Amino acid sequence: MPTNKQARTAGDISRELSAILRELKDPRVTGCLLSVVRVEVTNDLSYCTAYVSTVEGLERSKQAAEGLKSAAGFIRRELGHRLKLRHVPQLIFKPTDSIEYGASISKIINDLDIPEAPPEEDENADL
Repeated sequence: MPTNKQARTAGDISRELSAILRELKDPRVTGCLLSVVRVEVTNDLSYCTAYVSTVEGLERSKQAAEGLKSAAGFIRRELGHRLKLRHVPQLIFKPTDSIEYGASISKIINDLDIPEAPPEEDENADL
C-alpha cells in the first residue's frame, strides 16, 4: 500500500508527465493520442513506472513507449525542474491497451438494444 508521500509524488509526476508529453517533438510520440494511464513509484522513490496508452491500440502504444524511452533523460530533467524534487526517479515506460479496451467496451454497451421499461402505474391513483 503506497504511503501518502508516494501517492502524492505519483500524482504530481502523472500531471507533469502529461504536460511534458505535449511538448515532445518525437514523431513516435506526437503522431498519436497518447495518455498516461497510471504512475507507480517505488517505496524509496528511486523508480517510477508510467503506463501509457493510445487509442490506436497496443502496437502504437509500444512505439510511443520506445519514443518515450529515448526521451527519458529530457523528461526526467524537466520533471526535476518542474517538481523541484531532490532526487528525480528513474523513468520506466510500459505500454498498455486500456484506452482501446475501454472504447470497445463503451461501443458494446452503446450497441445493446435494450427496450425501455413501460411506465409503472401508481396503485394509489384510484383513491
